[in-house]
Formats: sequence, C-alpha cells, structure tokens
Amino acid sequence: MKISYKDFPLLFILTFVMSIQKISNATDTITTTKILRDGETMISSDGSFELGFFSPENSKNRYVGMWYKKITVTTVVWVANREVPLTNTSGVFKVVDPGLLVLLNDTNGGIIWSSNTSRHVKNPVAKLLDSGNLVVKDANDDDPGNFLWESFNYPTDTFLPGMKLGWNYKTGLEVYLSSWKSKDDPSSGDFTNHFDPTGYPQRVLKRGSVVLFKSGPWNGLRFSGAPHLRKNTFYKYRVVLNKNEAYYTYELLDRSIISLVTLSESGVSQRLIWVDRTQRWVVYIANPTENCDIYRLCGAYGSCNIAKSPVCECLDRFLPKDPEVWKRADWSNGCVRRTPLNCQNGDVFLKYSGIKLPDTQYSLFNENMTLEECKVLCLKNCSCTAYTDLDISKGGSGCLLWFEDLANIRLVPEGQYIYIRMASSELGGSDVLTNHVPDSSPLPVTFKLGLAPMVYNLNRIE
Repeated sequence: MKISYKDFPLLFILTFVMSIQKISNATDTITTTKILRDGETMISSDGSFELGFFSPENSKNRYVGMWYKKITVTTVVWVANREVPLTNTSGVFKVVDPGLLVLLNDTNGGIIWSSNTSRHVKNPVAKLLDSGNLVVKDANDDDPGNFLWESFNYPTDTFLPGMKLGWNYKTGLEVYLSSWKSKDDPSSGDFTNHFDPTGYPQRVLKRGSVVLFKSGPWNGLRFSGAPHLRKNTFYKYRVVLNKNEAYYTYELLDRSIISLVTLSESGVSQRLIWVDRTQRWVVYIANPTENCDIYRLCGAYGSCNIAKSPVCECLDRFLPKDPEVWKRADWSNGCVRRTPLNCQNGDVFLKYSGIKLPDTQYSLFNENMTLEECKVLCLKNCSCTAYTDLDISKGGSGCLLWFEDLANIRLVPEGQYIYIRMASSELGGSDVLTNHVPDSSPLPVTFKLGLAPMVYNLNRIE
C-alpha cells in the first residue's frame, strides 16, 4: 500500500484522534459496572499514579499494584493481592455492592482478594486519588471521614506522603510497613516497620518478633536517634498523639519532588528521592546502617560510639556487669552502677549529654510539667531511673520518665541530655543535681491508657 504526501494530514488527524481517545479512556474511577481487566489501568487525575496488573522481575505471577506514572523506573508502591497471586491474565478488578473492592479470576469467578467495610452505600465506587491513595466511597461523597476503605490503611512496603504510620484507637487498626519477600515476590517478607506508642512513641524495625532497631523517642523536632532528620526544604514531618490516634506522617512541600520511604527486602528503611536529571532514585536517609543502630547492642547503661573501637563502653560511673565477657566483645549483659542505689538514704541525678535517649517502652510522660516538677516526681518513686524534657522544640517542656534499666543509648551529633538516678556518694562535678531525701510512697499520679491493644499504650501522667 502506497501512501502519498497528500495523505499525511489525514494520518496526522487520525493519530491525534486516537491519542485523544486513549487519554479519554484513561480513568481514575471504577464502579460496579465499569471494571478493570488485565491490560487496562487506572490513572490518577493529575497523572502521578497508575494502577493495574503487573508481574515482578523474573515472575509470571500477576498482581494488582500501583506505581508512579511519570518516572522511567517502574516503582511499585502498593500491591493488593500480595499473598495470593494470579497465575494467568484473566484477572478482573471491580467494585461490588455494598461497597467492596474485589479481584476475581474471570476464568472460574473465584475471589482472589477483597477489601473490607463495615458500612453500606448506595452507589459505591473506587477512585485513585492524586496522593496515591485508592479509596472506596459513595460516588457523591468526597469526605475522607466517610471513606469505606482506603489503601493508605493497608500499605505494603512503601510509606507515601500523607499516609499515617501508627494506630487508630477507635478501630484498633495499626498501619505499618511490611517488606517484600524478594524482588520477584511481593508477599510479606521478614521485616516490618512500626510506629510504636508503647510508653512514648518511637519507630521500631523488626524481623519477625525480634526488634532490630528503635529510633529513640519523638522529641518535638525529630526522633532522638535520628539527628539527620532535620528541617529541610522539600518535606516536613510530624507526630500526632491523642485519644483517637497515634501516628507519624510527612508531606512534601514541593509537588514537583517525588520522594517516599520504603522498607527493603533486606530490612533497611530508606527515604528515596527521584532525581530527574539522572533518571534514578537516590538514598537520602537510611537505617539501620551501622553497628550502633543495632538494638541494645551495648546492653543496659552501655553507650555505643561508632567512632571508637570497640564501639561499646559503659556510661560514666558505670562498670561492665560481666567484665570477662565484656572483654570478649559480648556487651549484651550491659553495665551496672559502680555504687548501688540507696533510695531511702538519698539519691542524686547526674546529667548525661549528647546521646540518643534510651528505649521508652517502660516510660511515662506529661506534656505540661516543668523539668523541676519532673525531677521531683521521679525522685519520689524509687523505681524511676531517669527523666528529661519531653519536647525540645521550644527550649524544653514536658516530662518524660523511665522506670527500667536504660538501654539502646548511643552518642549522636546534636544528641539530647538525660538525668540518670545515682547514689548520693557519686555527688560531685558541675553536672550533678542534688535533691532531698525521698519518701517511699508510690507516684501520686494516674495513668491514661490508649484504647489500643495492651502492648500499645500511651502512658500519660495526669
């Protein structure tokens, strides 16, 4: 078939019409009648995210997933049926009454995956928002508080801007990250990343039930063990704590920047930034990355210093609990005070500076107390081992108390200070605060517990 130059205007018009038709067929919404089949995709209205069927590297399994539309490296940020893959291309993604999102095998009609809901709506739809949040809602109701279901509550390995990592006490739902098993398999891997409000909030990385890393408590500016988490020009972050929720979130300040937090299949939490000039992701922050990131590496009252060898040493005025084992680089037994406490005869507090604050699993807090009130309260209870400011964002406010041996300490740039309980005979030096002889009565406080499961409680002093 010959085509003359006279045909080019017609060809151009046909090509343009076909491209317009292709654009018009792209949708951000599916309904009970408008379904998504393998080979078709949903695209958010601003073109940022695309959702459809995909196969990972070196795999023929089919999954429904979401990825960035505008970048050249396919980066999957969410997977629906991560635990139950399709083995063919007969998948159908659709909304069914009374408001469920389901993935079906069109060959036999079997349900591969389904969302959940506790409410019914008359006209349910699923919409892919510009944020990358896939939501099920009533077609005429855009109020986020009325969404029946949203993918932001069920992430896989990726923490997107606007997502809330943590707990909803009303529903009992925890939102956390779970690594892929491998690059070829998006099913749940060995590693999980949590926002744990036990005692006072910290970010926690686990392998199964084993804790690998804790960030240190939130101090109003950042997590205590994350000095690199500073105010910057492209994203901001915050922690929200109230009777209904406890979560960590962040948002991008510049919509032209693409950035996310992901948990790798090897157990490393990374903030990545897409660099358009080089067309690749670069690592902005990662943890754990070094020995001192290992949870409780130096045991109780041991401090980790990555600049020294060996990295573990006892805090000043503490000695190895088992000196022989300590010499063999087994620091897990930690350290003990060189002078035992004698609460009834009077204790003092020594100030230690420049550290990542200890694990706050066994702690109490109050947002309104002064540091002096915090000291008095700690002194009156012989089980209280240390105290410090809760929030350092405005020069210091609030009260944070510890009630067990102090562990997970390390030296960090821009580290904080803490007052640790010591025997009165250790008095001496400009960094020591003296106190009166305490009574032996229990803390005159009540505990305000969150509505989360027993192991996830926000312990406020009132």
